[in-house]
Amino acid sequence: MRYKLAGLFITSACLLSAADKVTFSENIAPIVYENCVTCHRPGEAAPFALISYDDVKKRGSLIASVTKSRYMPPWHAAHGYGEFAAERRLSDEQIAMIGAWVKDGMPQGDPAKMPKVPQFTEGWHLGKPDLILQMPAGFDLPASGPDVYRNFVIPTGLTEDKWVRAVEFRPSARKVVHHVLYAWVSGGSLPRQNGADGKPGFGGMGTVGVVPGQGGGSLGGWAVGNTPVFLPDGLALPLPKGADFVLQMHFHLTGKAETEQSTVGIYFADKPPEKQLFAAQAPALFGFGAGLDIPAGKKDYTIEGALTLPADVMAYSVGAHAHYVGKDIKATATLPDGTVKPILWIPDWDFAWQDRYNYKDPVFLPKGTRMDVRIVYDNSADNPRNPSNPPKRVLWGEQSTDEMGSVTMQVVAVHKEDEPVLQKFFTERTQEAIQAGIQNGTAKRFMQQHQAER
Repeated sequence: MRYKLAGLFITSACLLSAADKVTFSENIAPIVYENCVTCHRPGEAAPFALISYDDVKKRGSLIASVTKSRYMPPWHAAHGYGEFAAERRLSDEQIAMIGAWVKDGMPQGDPAKMPKVPQFTEGWHLGKPDLILQMPAGFDLPASGPDVYRNFVIPTGLTEDKWVRAVEFRPSARKVVHHVLYAWVSGGSLPRQNGADGKPGFGGMGTVGVVPGQGGGSLGGWAVGNTPVFLPDGLALPLPKGADFVLQMHFHLTGKAETEQSTVGIYFADKPPEKQLFAAQAPALFGFGAGLDIPAGKKDYTIEGALTLPADVMAYSVGAHAHYVGKDIKATATLPDGTVKPILWIPDWDFAWQDRYNYKDPVFLPKGTRMDVRIVYDNSADNPRNPSNPPKRVLWGEQSTDEMGSVTMQVVAVHKEDEPVLQKFFTERTQEAIQAGIQNGTAKRFMQQHQAER
């Protein structure tokens, strides 16, 4: 009898194990559909689709490897250093489940238990846009050479003021576009047709939308690895009637000649926002005035930036920027009472994945809060992302092989009457950065390089 009971226990354990077996239909598909198919579907940035069982099984070992190392899904903000919404980060249990499924031969399971494939508006992450704009002509790019900065002006045709909640960028030659800044200018204030060289658009990295008060304003931007999102409820950016939309684009040549003719989808708010959105950035103007000069071989070159808020604000999102040799980017907020709040930490910066992180809940930062930013660069041969071998001296500049560095928070004034105070404060910081760049030689060198490229 004892042996029969033991056999029964063993049989039950085997049945339980079989019942609990990880399958694609019940266990893996929900993970993939929630975290992967936004990009891993036809027509999107990822190089292959991950929709069907066969899609995923074909690359099962690769998926297990890149999720175990947390290379995928791409999410570079340190977990717990700031509480962010829609964190693309798998749990330890989900990663273990993927590994177990691959090790067990990747069983499909019952197809009837498959979750529904997520539905996406064709061609758009955020659904059908309220306004779709396209560059009027394609811009031809050579196979090789220095990075290209080009501005393209598109009439909006708006007959009334609008407020923008999101802009979704759709490049036609995705691999060659590194990043783009969006801005608006007064209609007809910039050339809409060909530049002096006869090509569409005009060259250079201008200041429209970067330096306030120049007849336009910023509407955000896109960089490699960025996923479009709506601004939080109640927030939007102005797009006046009759305005032109500007794409300030950075092209990083890939060894293949390309033609880019971008399309953008613009999403409007139902009504104007109650408060103005500001960009709190340190170091200001992407480190233009920081005197950035990284010796060849230096593993831990560091720049720092700080600002002290002149009014109470609520922070809604944060993002960082650097180029190839950027390594570690950290921002903290020290409140007037000495409390330190984490803002953002990216311990392994990757030029190919630049994202904006929305806080789960707005972060209150009282007047007198100091925001400190520390950026570490690794210009040694040990840095696998270093574009130069052997390493070369790196200065501030707009080329991908140059460097920049900043952290930018999107904030609003808690008290509307403080908006002019914040506007003046951030404008002065930008102007101070320009003056510092003039003093340390960055501006002169930048202008000489810019003129040579024209």
